[in-house]
Amino acid sequence: MVVALRRLPSPRLTGLGSGLFASAVMLTLGLLDALLLDGSPVVYGLLFLPVSALTALWVRAADLVVAPIAVPIAFAVGVIPIAGGSGGFGGQAMAVVTALAVHAGWLYGGTLVAGVIASVRKVRDMGRRHHRPAARTAAGVGEGPGGRPRTAGRRPVA
Repeated sequence: MVVALRRLPSPRLTGLGSGLFASAVMLTLGLLDALLLDGSPVVYGLLFLPVSALTALWVRAADLVVAPIAVPIAFAVGVIPIAGGSGGFGGQAMAVVTALAVHAGWLYGGTLVAGVIASVRKVRDMGRRHHRPAARTAAGVGEGPGGRPRTAGRRPVA
């Protein structure tokens, strides 16, 4: 399983890019679901979970906080084609709000998946940063002649 996961591409999306990625994929999946399966909410919800995971995996480390925010927005964008509203803008808006309320379990599940993945990635990144300076000091980096620490801006007196 780990070998298969390592073969997947590992792009690094910005916060905006990850939101656009998730929204575009969910809108495409919503349109395909509406065309092929008459808007099956279970299929849409099941497809939302891996999109949430990929969004959290592919966002840059600096933008990890965006993943749990972008995926619910993407869910709402993609639910528009499968909501099935009629009667103009008002009817469509009410159908989207109703679909979001009825399928909140999928929405919460995908948000939880993205939040857990982003949190684990953040903790691992913080752990790497914490251990990096200790490894540099142990390797002797940052020491001047004779093992004395280097001082910023001043040259050691010989």
